[in-house]
Amino acid sequence: MATSRRRGPILYFAYGGNMNSLQMAERCRAATPLAVARLADHKIAFFGHSQRWDGAEETVIAAPGIETWGVVYELSLSSLDRLDAWQGIRLDGAGRYFHSPAEVMGKDGSPYSVLLYRKDILGRPQSPSEEYLAHIVAGAHQQGLPLDYVRDLSAIPTVKAGYPVPQPEDVERILRSTTSCAC
Repeated sequence: MATSRRRGPILYFAYGGNMNSLQMAERCRAATPLAVARLADHKIAFFGHSQRWDGAEETVIAAPGIETWGVVYELSLSSLDRLDAWQGIRLDGAGRYFHSPAEVMGKDGSPYSVLLYRKDILGRPQSPSEEYLAHIVAGAHQQGLPLDYVRDLSAIPTVKAGYPVPQPEDVERILRSTTSCAC
């Protein structure tokens, strides 16, 4: 039996760099922020290495009693395809991230069924670059995340990038890898 992709808008939960409105506008200008929300029993953690930011990349990991705050965006299927390309999603599962369904709760108590990006291969925890964490924190401020959470996010240990960041992405590769040019 063939499976078909869901039609209509997709709800996506951004908890890292994609909270930053400038980054989302660059990657997918049609994304509509719907709500500030929290993912229960998970924390943001950093693993691997990003050439663009010269430090570890974010993911969420299970952590009973801890909440990760972020933003719920509404995306079209073509917007999701474009964002998938930026995040390194591959249909064969060999990408840097994969889609993970989750339930998040808005500040107002509204529940949202969302997709989020999660790293599959973690290894040992690493530190993000100062510059990347500052980018994430700026997005958290822009989106109005709770101040206690933003303070805790700001306190995550970092390393200084060894070169000017962010490094430009290979935009041509990203655009070629999308299935739709509409966003």
